[in-house]
Amino acid sequence: MSFWVLDTDTLTLLQHNHPVVSAHAAQHTPQELGTTVITVEEQLAGWYRELRKARTPKQVARAYRRLAESVTTLSGLPILTFSENDIQRYQQLSALKMNIRKMDLRIAAIVLEHGAILVTRNVRDFQRIPNLTMEDWSQ
Repeated sequence: MSFWVLDTDTLTLLQHNHPVVSAHAAQHTPQELGTTVITVEEQLAGWYRELRKARTPKQVARAYRRLAESVTTLSGLPILTFSENDIQRYQQLSALKMNIRKMDLRIAAIVLEHGAILVTRNVRDFQRIPNLTMEDWSQ
């Protein structure tokens, strides 16, 4: 059975009910879709930044609401951790000096170690990673 890992951008599109991404996700069982702990970190860090910047009651309420929505979505997905094997794979990828963001390389390492398929719009960067299988569900 294949396993599709949603990167941060794709998960955000799914959370915003992007019609094409939602249609693709609906074609899979819940056991076939997941994300990484790196995406969890990126999503939560983003909402924490929004909370620190929020000045008005409306901004604060929105940031907390969106944080809660993110946590609810994340709690319904399998979350792949960043294991020692994943870290070793990340270090190997990093040594290739591909000029790809650290967090993206971490996501790629996790996906590769699990033999999964990465779902991303960032094909330009991820296509440079050897042996990484990916799909863009946004089109």
